[in-house]
Amino acid sequence: MDILTVLGVVVALGSILGGQALEGGHVGSIMQLTAFMIVIGGTIGACFVQNPLPVVVKSFALLSLALFNPKHDPKAQMKHVVELAQVARKQGLLALEGRIKDINDAFFAKGLQLIVDGTEAKMVREILEVEVEHHEEEGTAAAKVWEAAGGYAPTVGILGAVLGLIHVMENLADPSKLGSGIATAFVATVYGVGAANLLFLPLGNKIKMKIKQETAMRMMLITGLVGIASGENPRQLEEKLAGFIGGGQAHEKKK
Repeated sequence: MDILTVLGVVVALGSILGGQALEGGHVGSIMQLTAFMIVIGGTIGACFVQNPLPVVVKSFALLSLALFNPKHDPKAQMKHVVELAQVARKQGLLALEGRIKDINDAFFAKGLQLIVDGTEAKMVREILEVEVEHHEEEGTAAAKVWEAAGGYAPTVGILGAVLGLIHVMENLADPSKLGSGIATAFVATVYGVGAANLLFLPLGNKIKMKIKQETAMRMMLITGLVGIASGENPRQLEEKLAGFIGGGQAHEKKK
């Protein structure tokens, strides 16, 4: 679980509702189902119009990136690559075939299979880099759905406020309803601006950040796999991979 995502939403909503209470307001005054339907429904509809179905589906699937931390540990992956490089250097590339079944990362396993199949190092890099580029483009496009929602929500909120004011104008003959009617009309604006800046835009940015982290991880794996295929010295390869994770010295002194 990415605790900062959950904590951020809780802190933001808590601060807003707390400020509302300190000003003498109450939660019920901003709990309007009609305004919620207008803002959220209108925003989702606009996103549907802008994006093709696969991108929209992908955007919801990638919510897990914002809510959960990646399962892969970069340092553990680096250590695994170095171990495989040592095996390949001592026993040959074919000795890696038995190790493929122990790898849970499909991308890592695919690259290792290419090496076992005798694919040249240059070709291994080209094949895997194309896959990384495609993965990054898909993820970025999906993240932009949430960014688009953050752009549409405030405008739809204003639309909801205007609709509410139209309803108020229709009841000018009854002054007792004007105050509550105007307050209700502006709730849609609160929902639109709040949803955009507290939810949609932060989600989109966090997903893009996690996609970049995944890309960096895969580029590290590509470098390691190409090093294995090229017969690179495991110690030198370890130092090279350490640069991807900012690990400083790759080798720790043994006690």
